[in-house]
Amino acid sequence: MLDIKLIRTDPEAVKAALARRGEPTASIDEIAERDVRARAVGTEADGLRAEIKQLSKEVGSLHREGRGDEATTLQTRSRELGAREKELEAEGDELADRIRTLLLYVPNLPAPEAPDGLTEDDNVEVRVVGHDPAGYGDHQRLPHWEIGEELGILDVDRAVRMSGSMFVLYRGAGARLLRALIAYGLDRNRDAFEEIRPPTVVRTETMVGTGHLPKFADDAYHLERDDLWAIPTAEVPLTAMVAGEILDEADLPMRLMAHTSCFRREAGSAGRDTRGLLRVHEFDKVELYAFCTPDQAPALHAEILDRAEGAIRDLGLAHRVLDLACGDISGAGARTFDIEVFAPGADRWLEVSS
Repeated sequence: MLDIKLIRTDPEAVKAALARRGEPTASIDEIAERDVRARAVGTEADGLRAEIKQLSKEVGSLHREGRGDEATTLQTRSRELGAREKELEAEGDELADRIRTLLLYVPNLPAPEAPDGLTEDDNVEVRVVGHDPAGYGDHQRLPHWEIGEELGILDVDRAVRMSGSMFVLYRGAGARLLRALIAYGLDRNRDAFEEIRPPTVVRTETMVGTGHLPKFADDAYHLERDDLWAIPTAEVPLTAMVAGEILDEADLPMRLMAHTSCFRREAGSAGRDTRGLLRVHEFDKVELYAFCTPDQAPALHAEILDRAEGAIRDLGLAHRVLDLACGDISGAGARTFDIEVFAPGADRWLEVSS
């Protein structure tokens, strides 16, 4: 959530940054207007409380002096002020709720270095490694959903029967490969990152606090009975690990990593290719995460990118790195690099890390 102070001091800069994302900016004007009113309401309410407190003292003095009629007049005035104070409190609460709701829908401001552009077509290709379009044999051009079924390592039909579309079941060597890749991702980073195994379901306030609610509720799985949410990424519980705490700057950066299952409805996948593993509701992911100061952030961002790309490079996979345009960055992001691997069987680049 953006700091309201930023909108107070430089709303035009905020709107200009959001425009780079292609986001509407009318909400910023409404937030600013309601914030002005909220502060005025707060000031008036504070004044009334002070006046009521003073009147209470005067009423007590008048009673002690036997001036009951005057005390009654002041008590009437105090009750009138009290009624007005309650009206202001109610208005203030309503304004605060509306401002908070509006802020929850405002995405993060893109970094100045993020490329301009509103769609994935505007993403900047930083580098391509090991890709030779003419160098793939016919055996490499088989789609993974076909060769996976043939080898008995991927069983989509049974997964669909038990869970519905866009779920997969790994078998035998497929399950072992998945487990090995998870261990690979964790083991190669244990030199600097503390391994965490967080819960897979979290409270609503945890999802709100990490920017996933309310805006992306349609893409998340909600366990209504317990008001818990299946995590869409380990970022959610890792971010929430220190919620409400003040970290000592001397302890930063704090490097964490986690393997979790992740769950996404993929509500916007209508009309897209969803065969095999191209777009699924449940998947495993190893997350690298760090808490740091703003000054530490660029170097840590570069380090995490290098570690992620290093894992792909050491596996010998042809890949490319994209610097995402402002309009293609996630709501909570400011600068994003995607690593995509070329899949000859699908004849396309597939995102494997972000």
